Amino acid sequence: MRRNLARVSTATDPLAALAALPGVPEAVEDTRKAVDRLLGHRTMRRRSMDISAESALRGARASAALEGVDWSLEEIRRRTDFSSSLDDGGAVIAGALRLSAEIGSLLGTWGHSPLQVLARLHVVAAADAVPAEALGRPRRDGELPGPLPSAEEVAARLDGLSRLLLAPSSAPAVVVAAVTHAEILTLAPFTWGNGLVARAAQRIVLVTRGLDPKGAAVPEVGHLELGVDAYAAALRAYESGTAEGVSIWIRHCAEAMTLGARESVAVCEAVMRGI
Repeated sequence: MRRNLARVSTATDPLAALAALPGVPEAVEDTRKAVDRLLGHRTMRRRSMDISAESALRGARASAALEGVDWSLEEIRRRTDFSSSLDDGGAVIAGALRLSAEIGSLLGTWGHSPLQVLARLHVVAAADAVPAEALGRPRRDGELPGPLPSAEEVAARLDGLSRLLLAPSSAPAVVVAAVTHAEILTLAPFTWGNGLVARAAQRIVLVTRGLDPKGAAVPEVGHLELGVDAYAAALRAYESGTAEGVSIWIRHCAEAMTLGARESVAVCEAVMRGI
């Protein structure tokens, strides 16, 4: 990420510089309006806990689908336990559901130790998928296939991400969440479940930075609605490190959050009608 940011700006508040990239302010404003509409819905005032719980469930289902495990909401609601097998996708679903339940307990820790939270998110997500000794620790060189950043680069960039998140910034929550999300995806710091962890971290930022304090919107559904191919293409744009590429990714994340807020407004309407 430091490499990306260095190409974009040398400002003392690099996240704020990203927020000023072409097209980003307009996308951020659209997202804010969509979330405000959700938070102002009268069902949210009366039954916010129910809406947030439904958001967590739908978010877990969509996050698993982005990993290629596309179970229906009905199937997930029906099941009382999930196979720990990777073959049938049960481990992915179970990990996504555990993450959705864990996020609330980690919000306070995120503000002073985001790397500790990332490690915990991996422990929770990957409990059924990797040996105990691999839980919560950054991967070593050679543990994952493909051209990936080295273990040394992963450590350096995670440290940079942590310092960036802890530094004061005027950047909107959507921008901070998008950068956090992308850094985890591009670094792939763990041996399994990086996408699940990245999307959980995105949620934490959106809550702790005040855009969606109740965790009511479903950005994961927005990403899924935009399509897996578009998700991958936007991430590749970010990886380019150019201002245009980073802008594409942030705008993609903002659009996903906007769609996720609209999803929860529809849930609010259904609850209001007694459906």
